[in-house]
Amino acid sequence: MRTIFYNLIISLFVSCGCTNYLSAQSNQLAVPSITTQQLENGLLKRIDSFPSKYVTPRSVDIWLPKDYDATLKYAVLYMHDGQRLFTGESDKKGREMMVDETASILMSDNKIKNLIVVGIHSIGKERHSNYFPQKPFETLPKKRTDSLTLIAQSMGMNVTISSDNYLKFIIEELKPYVDAQFSTKTDVQNTFIAGASMGGLVSMYAVCEYPEVFGGAACLSTHWPGFMPSEGNPIPQVFFEYMKTHLPSSKTHKFYFDFGTEGMDRFYGEFEDEVNALFEANGYTKESFLNLKIEGGNHSEEFWSKRFDVPLLFLLKK
Repeated sequence: MRTIFYNLIISLFVSCGCTNYLSAQSNQLAVPSITTQQLENGLLKRIDSFPSKYVTPRSVDIWLPKDYDATLKYAVLYMHDGQRLFTGESDKKGREMMVDETASILMSDNKIKNLIVVGIHSIGKERHSNYFPQKPFETLPKKRTDSLTLIAQSMGMNVTISSDNYLKFIIEELKPYVDAQFSTKTDVQNTFIAGASMGGLVSMYAVCEYPEVFGGAACLSTHWPGFMPSEGNPIPQVFFEYMKTHLPSSKTHKFYFDFGTEGMDRFYGEFEDEVNALFEANGYTKESFLNLKIEGGNHSEEFWSKRFDVPLLFLLKK
């Protein structure tokens, strides 16, 4: 209720042109100035270090389509691993998900709603702790969590699971700023979240934790093992048990999942039937749930980019 009320206040301030004041109020820390990069398919606006009281400051990219018009209202898709969505500049091989290209084509063909995309950059050593669903993790036996902590430490990763704070950053700090500065539809039917691998896990978690904010999630190559795949791994089951009691209504929300058959993705197929049964038991149908097997699909931006039109159409189809 508090989030809905706050969004109403945001809309009022935007309509009267008071966005600078509202921006300062929605995030008490000063937000750095935005730099703008011209892309073939629109504008990429970057905040190099978005401040937060919940997580380590990180870069945030906001992609606006070529014909962005501030007099119109746009749906918003929040995405993780923002540095690999639009330009591939952070990857030595220039790999990217080609989000702007795919969204532009679908909008030009009038197949999906007008939207902007907010890409939240990940921080290497903190990525896993930001993206691992926290409440399911906390149900694991202490012996298991201690073991996983040691594994994380040996890999130079942050060992404190912090996805609850990461989601608070998105909900309480980033979303109010985006809604104040850009012409957005702020309601649940027009706010979505997406990611790949661990980003798929935290996208699922975001909708379950904040069903009043997010209307759906796209979870590509969802990393159900949580850590490295291993025999007898209890982690997928704690995710499934959590989802049994936390999935929002199938009448108001949508979930898209997929997995390939090559590379890391080959470990995900064993969970296909259980995931399908779980959603079907909660009233989800093909209109509100997809879990696709992609023959030959691998665990990389190259393969995610080839199929990204599918979740966009599923979540944002006109």
